[in-house]
Amino acid sequence: MKKKRKRIRRSFSSWARAAGFEPAPHHRLLASKLIKVSRGELDRLAVFMPPGSAKSTYGSILFPAWYLARHPSHSILAASHTTELAEKWGRRVRNLLEEYGPTLGLAIAPDNAAAGRWALTSGGEYYAAGVGVGIAGFRADLAIIDDPVRSREDADSALVREKTWDWYKSDLSTRMKPGGRIVLIQTRWNEDDLAGRLLLEMQSGGDHWHILSLPAVAEPNDVLGRVVGEVLWDDAYGYGNFLRHEQKTQSPRNWSALFQQRPAPEEGNQFKADWLRPYTTHPALDTLAVYGGSDYAVTSDGGDYTCHIVVGVDVAGRCYLLDLWRGQSSSDVWVREWCRLVREWKPLDWAEEAGQITSALGPFIESESRRNKAFVNREKFATKHDKTVRAQSIRGRMAVDGLYVPVNAPWYPDFRAELLSFPAGKHDDQVDALGLVGQLLDVMIEGRLPPKPEPEKPKVGYRAMEVEQESWKTY
Repeated sequence: MKKKRKRIRRSFSSWARAAGFEPAPHHRLLASKLIKVSRGELDRLAVFMPPGSAKSTYGSILFPAWYLARHPSHSILAASHTTELAEKWGRRVRNLLEEYGPTLGLAIAPDNAAAGRWALTSGGEYYAAGVGVGIAGFRADLAIIDDPVRSREDADSALVREKTWDWYKSDLSTRMKPGGRIVLIQTRWNEDDLAGRLLLEMQSGGDHWHILSLPAVAEPNDVLGRVVGEVLWDDAYGYGNFLRHEQKTQSPRNWSALFQQRPAPEEGNQFKADWLRPYTTHPALDTLAVYGGSDYAVTSDGGDYTCHIVVGVDVAGRCYLLDLWRGQSSSDVWVREWCRLVREWKPLDWAEEAGQITSALGPFIESESRRNKAFVNREKFATKHDKTVRAQSIRGRMAVDGLYVPVNAPWYPDFRAELLSFPAGKHDDQVDALGLVGQLLDVMIEGRLPPKPEPEKPKVGYRAMEVEQESWKTY
């Protein structure tokens, strides 16, 4: 019995089996990461798995109990999208400890045993809180954030995403003890969800997160060694059948985000992947009618992007995306880039929104245009309807004839991701600029064939001129 207790405290998988669970391969992989968290080898772990994969069972129920067996004086903060869900995890962890406490060498303090907040006789504590709930007065050695997003509606709400981020930065992260560890467990909902912001912050020098991302259906280079197309878990309860059913019935956006952990989908709701037709060399410019469009932003180094797009249209009405510039820059920078594109591509017309930005910066754009010899007619379009309606013109063209795109351009992956995420992605400036070009094309001309050379006129010889002169004299 003593050896069994020792083995269970040492081995997470043995603990899971003792509690009545048989770890599948993806559970064992998750357990190996959680063990490193317990040892202090990982202080930031993000786990992305599809719904129903038992990630919460292992991460929010089995792991806290096992962690406390190894660190009986530590404090755990457990958070979820609502306090009710967080307390549900807390109740199940508490019940496990009441049942297996002797095996783990732990005991619940009799005077502090509420579902959402309880303590151990050894000094350890557990506190459950909903995302957005203040947690002042509690300091944590380990924080587990499980399912911080409640619904698709919340995921698509910029206000809710901002509140979640503020809560994480202002409340949760400030309540961590020195050396504290954080585990984030979720399915991906949106490029700008909590996980998305943490990953973006990491790229800018923020906390380094170890990522364990397991798609429902295997893709190339699968970390579990699955063949492409193999489901995550084909258990006796039919989870594999559930995944196959969801793959057929879910929207492309939901399948890509919630099940494949890729919130920028391969197939969009508004724009389809197969509408993007690759090219490496565009047609000759003298066969194209070239147009441009811009979505302007005022704020630099943050907030919205300014985007300039150049599109060429051939004689058959096919659209070629020729160039794109995008940046979170001050007006002098993006006006300079606009002038460069105008000089380089010599568009016939340029589309922009009529509004305060255009009115305020109009004189500056005109003066810079003259100074840089970047001359083009600027067509203004009123800002009316929502973004999806304003994009319908270019969307209709792409549905019929596609959009030819330079797949080797360094900016193309970001353009593609934004297009396929629209309208739920974090940014839509590239779609807005492309939509303005679509509105411009409704009133402009298509490409033209290069002019045919005129036939040479027959040369008049010297003798013919003499004959003509003699005839004149005779007359």
